[in-house]
Amino acid sequence: MEPTPHIAIVDDHADIRELVARYLGEHGYRVSTADSAASLRRLLQRSAPDLLVLDIMMPHEDGLSVCRDLRSTTNLPIILLTAVVEETDRIVGLEMGADDYLTKPFNPRELLARIKAVLRRVNSLPPRQAGPRSKTIKFGHWTLDVGRRELMSADGVAVPLSTAEFRLLSVLIDHPGIVLTRDQLLDLTVGRTAEVYDRSIDNQVSRLRRKIESDPRNPALIKTHWGGGYSFAVEVTLS
Repeated sequence: MEPTPHIAIVDDHADIRELVARYLGEHGYRVSTADSAASLRRLLQRSAPDLLVLDIMMPHEDGLSVCRDLRSTTNLPIILLTAVVEETDRIVGLEMGADDYLTKPFNPRELLARIKAVLRRVNSLPPRQAGPRSKTIKFGHWTLDVGRRELMSADGVAVPLSTAEFRLLSVLIDHPGIVLTRDQLLDLTVGRTAEVYDRSIDNQVSRLRRKIESDPRNPALIKTHWGGGYSFAVEVTLS
């Protein structure tokens, strides 16, 4: 029997927390709630939810900051809630690592549908192979400082990474030796809600190869599998 999914709701408005918690509970989910980023962190210390519904506009520490922080240490699926309808906020949220984005006011039925879709997508992806996320990761002659998002060569030269390049590299590091299709890479890097095409992954891989491969035309780290996708063909060491 499949375990009941555990959903964490984080919103500083009690009426929204209670409405969503009651609705999801009626549809068979276990639900925990928090009214702030600090409350969420206490919740995460004692439980491990399967998905996080996170409000952006919160006092003290906003949801984007929480999302960015969580993404540096965990792959917990995140759906952002916001009253702001600006396109740039949606894009920033996705770049921070959110899996989906819903604008207030929303229909609880739509939120439920999005939760089901994200969980279904996440459960269909290959499991991470590199173990728990570490602060420092070594591969080939490179060292990646996850917290600083800084890539260093063996001779100590820092190589800047864009947000997209960092997320792609992190996904490849988490799945060494596993062939990931373009669709899976999209799911793991930007989520299927982003308006992107599968060939955008090819462009991201090309840009990342130019930064980490000795010979980008004959890559030794990121291998292409024709008709399949890409794999990270190098040993990963966590420290």
